[in-house]
Amino acid sequence: MKYMLLIHGDEASANAEPPAGAPPVSPEFVAYTEALVKAGVMLGGERLRPTKAGARVRVRDGKSVVLDGPYSETREQLGGYYLIDVPSLAEAISWAERCPAAKYGTVDVRPLMPGRDD
Repeated sequence: MKYMLLIHGDEASANAEPPAGAPPVSPEFVAYTEALVKAGVMLGGERLRPTKAGARVRVRDGKSVVLDGPYSETREQLGGYYLIDVPSLAEAISWAERCPAAKYGTVDVRPLMPGRDD
């Protein structure tokens, strides 16, 4: 079954400039991603740009309302995701627990609705 691991955290600290000489991606995330790939469960994943780079779109009574970012007034913002394919929710939770982001933010585990090919 396919699951999204949605990574939520403090956007300001996540997008802060790394110290001089630091790698662009933390070694913890590199190792975690490699473990997902090695286990054969990773289908995809990406880091998201800050909320100020996006927009939120609503259509009400046939009229579009576009809100430019930042548009989220929450403590944690969606900063990235992993798409994995594992047999159970328990296994998806196990992978979420290993995600480095779980140490400072929240990893939301959500099953995907089955599609035509599932």
